Amino acid sequence: MKEFLDQALNKLAETVSGQKENAMAPSVREALTDFCRQDAEFAQAVAQGGSFKDCMAAVAKGVGGSISDLEAYRKAVRFYFKGADIHFRMEIDLCPTAEEAPRPAVQKKILDIADFL
Repeated sequence: MKEFLDQALNKLAETVSGQKENAMAPSVREALTDFCRQDAEFAQAVAQGGSFKDCMAAVAKGVGGSISDLEAYRKAVRFYFKGADIHFRMEIDLCPTAEEAPRPAVQKKILDIADFL
């Protein structure tokens, strides 16, 4: 399975052409790389699928002035794996710089097997 991951990552390192494709390629490449590492079957689909240049052309097709990151990732995933979808989750953190409350120290106990004999 690692061989497919390596092949997929090499394929995703290909250069692309086109203004829209070049603008989107770094973030799409990063997302696809993460997806390949998450799922061996997806990595195999990328390794055995079309080129990254063709993928980015498919993502850019029909795009007017803009496209959301989520939709770009979805189109890229579907280029390699028809019918696949992605899920996105966002959370708000009102105090990101606040440190977590310290956890109480764990009381370690030492047992001597001789106590049980």
